Amino acid sequence: MTHLLEARALVKHYPVGRGFGRPRLHAVDGVDLLIDESQCVGLVGESGCGKSTLARLVARLNEPTSGTILFGGSDIASTSLRAFSSSPQRAMIQAVFQDPHESLNPGFTAFEAVANPVRRLVRPSASQALADRVFKAFDDVGLPRELARRYPHQLSGGQKARVGIARAIAVEPRLLILDEPTSALDASVQSVILKLLGDLRAKFGMSYLFVSHDLEVVRLICDRVDVMYLGRIVESAPTRNLLADPRHPYTRALLAASPNPARRGIRAQLLEGSGKSPIDPDPQVCCFSGRCPIEIDRCRRVAPPLLPVGDNHIVACHRADISPSSAAITERVAANP
Repeated sequence: MTHLLEARALVKHYPVGRGFGRPRLHAVDGVDLLIDESQCVGLVGESGCGKSTLARLVARLNEPTSGTILFGGSDIASTSLRAFSSSPQRAMIQAVFQDPHESLNPGFTAFEAVANPVRRLVRPSASQALADRVFKAFDDVGLPRELARRYPHQLSGGQKARVGIARAIAVEPRLLILDEPTSALDASVQSVILKLLGDLRAKFGMSYLFVSHDLEVVRLICDRVDVMYLGRIVESAPTRNLLADPRHPYTRALLAASPNPARRGIRAQLLEGSGKSPIDPDPQVCCFSGRCPIEIDRCRRVAPPLLPVGDNHIVACHRADISPSSAAITERVAANP
């Protein structure tokens, strides 16, 4: 498969405080990200690890501090946000946001919410062509056309989620950025929306970057998973491989904390210690040092690079050769009873 999107050494730092030489918060700290044609890549990690910032960089909603983002072979990071917003490539990358209640303009009807990006990016020559495209998007997401004149407050959570998805796909993108698109929905609605997203990918061949903290959702929808911690990718592998044989201790901790009937009766313990500060972290130290249950002295002196440990599986850990069984993971991962 060819790479649809290839981000290299992507960095996003935010200045903290005032004055010359002020410290910087390293939200994204040298990330490489690959997304192939028609592929769904999951991005997981705890809150504050940089997932949403990375997603916004890829969607060209935020400007990176440095790095390249190749989309279809051209570096879109070299184009300013203003210029990119009116370029043909803007339609090729669209986003579905986390909260459908907050991401829809309350003054727009469902029709206008979907029609607005079509007018700006597709520029149909006639009003009938605009309406045809909008209603096709309604049909694609299973949204009844009679809801077109309703405002967001007149729609259910699931209907608003469908409007958000219709708005994104109406311009026929090649890449869809999904930032926890079901986290604000009831469990029953989540499953329906996830099935819809799977059907749309199969129908249109779009690629997805799926940001989530829910590993069970990732298991269902993603072909590959990148695990993010403190602004860096610490493990990346095909979904089945990563869930069956996690090599980074942080990935093991995430899996141990995920609900699983097979571990019923086994107490899942928390990681001990506190995470390092994202403000000017020491580049020579493993970002997981201080919380890692298997860390050694080398971890506190040399930051591990991402290295291959198997077929299409890379991990940043000096002790990636340690691969405990799933049962042992829960009992070994750390220490606060």
